[in-house]
Amino acid sequence: MVVMVLAAVHSVARPYCVLDKDTLRIGNELTERVFAWNDGHLMTTALIDKTTGIELRTRARFPDFALGREKGSAGVLDTLSGPGGLTVRITFCLAGGEIRRDYIIRDGVPAIACETAVRGIFTETERLVLERLDFPGKHWRGNAVEFLDRTDDNNTLVEEHHFLSYHRTLWRGNLLFATDAVSEGGFFFLKESPAGASQLHHGGADFIADGGCFSVIGAGISPEEIKPDEWTRLYGCVTGVAGRSEKEALVALRTWQKSIRPNEDMVMMNTWGDRGQDTRVTESFCLKELELGARLGITCFQIDDGWQSGKSPNSVSGGSFKDIWRNPLYWTPDPEKYPDGLFTIVEKGREKGIEIGLWFNPSVQDDFADWEQDAAVLTGLFRTYGIRIFKIDGVQLPTKKAEENLRSLLDRVREQTDGQVIFNLDATAGRRAGYHYFGEYGNIFLENRYTDWGNYYPYQTLRNLWMLSRYVPAEKLQIEFLNPWRNVDKYPAEDPFAPSRYSFDYLAALTFAAQPLAWLEASNLPEEALETGQLIKAYREISEDFHSGTILPVGEEPDGVAWTGFQSLRDEKSGWLLVYREDSPNRKGRFRTWLPDGRRVKLTPVLGSGRRTITRVGVDGTIRLHLKSPNSFALYRYEIR
Repeated sequence: MVVMVLAAVHSVARPYCVLDKDTLRIGNELTERVFAWNDGHLMTTALIDKTTGIELRTRARFPDFALGREKGSAGVLDTLSGPGGLTVRITFCLAGGEIRRDYIIRDGVPAIACETAVRGIFTETERLVLERLDFPGKHWRGNAVEFLDRTDDNNTLVEEHHFLSYHRTLWRGNLLFATDAVSEGGFFFLKESPAGASQLHHGGADFIADGGCFSVIGAGISPEEIKPDEWTRLYGCVTGVAGRSEKEALVALRTWQKSIRPNEDMVMMNTWGDRGQDTRVTESFCLKELELGARLGITCFQIDDGWQSGKSPNSVSGGSFKDIWRNPLYWTPDPEKYPDGLFTIVEKGREKGIEIGLWFNPSVQDDFADWEQDAAVLTGLFRTYGIRIFKIDGVQLPTKKAEENLRSLLDRVREQTDGQVIFNLDATAGRRAGYHYFGEYGNIFLENRYTDWGNYYPYQTLRNLWMLSRYVPAEKLQIEFLNPWRNVDKYPAEDPFAPSRYSFDYLAALTFAAQPLAWLEASNLPEEALETGQLIKAYREISEDFHSGTILPVGEEPDGVAWTGFQSLRDEKSGWLLVYREDSPNRKGRFRTWLPDGRRVKLTPVLGSGRRTITRVGVDGTIRLHLKSPNSFALYRYEIR
């Protein structure tokens, strides 16, 4: 049975769904996806980019979602309206079970997401295709983008694989861009899942390219994990139109990513970067840190491992995460360190305009079986102290059950706090959510780097941010800057890239495209370092506007001697340009931006050592800028004339 009464289409500018005989159309003012209804086993017949007017028509030989070549029962369609969007739900039976496909279309977003859930009895899932577009033509070019997290081990986090689609080839990655050289039309698939190595039941590939036929594979589930009478969510997929250029494709992708969750700017200080571990975080220490942190310009002071009564494995005195809930006081503030609980700390923070955040490690045993108790701890801390920023660490997602329970924990906390809680999801180790999964819950704590171990190199941190920012919103990443006066002896005296070679202003400015993280104890900073608070406070005045644009990398890949940076595209005529002259011998840098060729651009310096400039943009968006000193920066507001 097909439900024929759909949400009325008041205007093509708003998300809509129209079923006319055997044709289903889902879209908004920017894009439309046209399907053959096919009894609910949808087959895409066209993907329309309304901005360019390009209509990519398909061959529609097989259903978009498939499990082998089995034919199922007739489907049911319904629509669910929500704030700023529309969900089109299609349910049908296939291979002994039920399939539920939710197509999500939002205002002003040139992409349509699809979330799939299953229930019933399935005998195999290896041949499952999550999404498929089957176009004619022999001139399709692709770019599969693979991501790596586990940043304790990895220091190159993005790998691109450019190809000309020919015979059937498997590709790894969370992103696939494809462009037809004849029509100049293109699209992208975003696989909403952990990075490849962390995916469940990963078969070694995420996409299939076969001429003009492109498929998303790897649902992250085995038949044994599918429950007969409860819905189990698979990995998701977003399909978007990509315009006629790389810039248009990246802006389209970013528009979707920004729609997942509103950004909340913060300048955080977390003292773990100075390796004091749990020996330092007493009430008196925290009060002093708040005094100094206010001078440094932070907005959130996050107390890492050691605030709680229980001892973790990271404690200098030793501890464990095993059977946490045998100690019902494990997650209460340590009464010796905090005799008044956290009330004194929170009140002091309020006086200084600083929020208090906490570190938390969910109970990982038995696939987060104790998630309800964990959720009660977090909501209790919110209700008792008003704490709403929690770093979630130590996560392991080895099974679908673990993933479901962790999601239930985060959802429960959000529901019981009216969505006020923000999670900083750690991406440093273990099998975790990565860059394209769980994005609705908060931001990403990207990496642990320490001067104690001589592995903090500012240009390498900038490089990781720069590479990720092409495909991941920079403003969703917490990026660290450390105390360069510590551990100078841990670096060779002749090392030109040692942290002590840089000014503290410059180290802080390297994080401005992201969420700055002072990964240090303010008590260990010299007095001169606190002068950087003037810069950070000035940055906070413009950070919301800067982060509201589409932030993309410009210039050369950071390598310690490059001219590099970021551009925030606010609209067609204005934005922000953040430029770094690394230890380059050249006072003038010539580098590519996303500015339009041949136009005159006015650059007004806001922060750093830039000077007012009016210049003409060259081929491929190239401009020339002047910075007097090596290892310096400038943040400009630009206007296109």
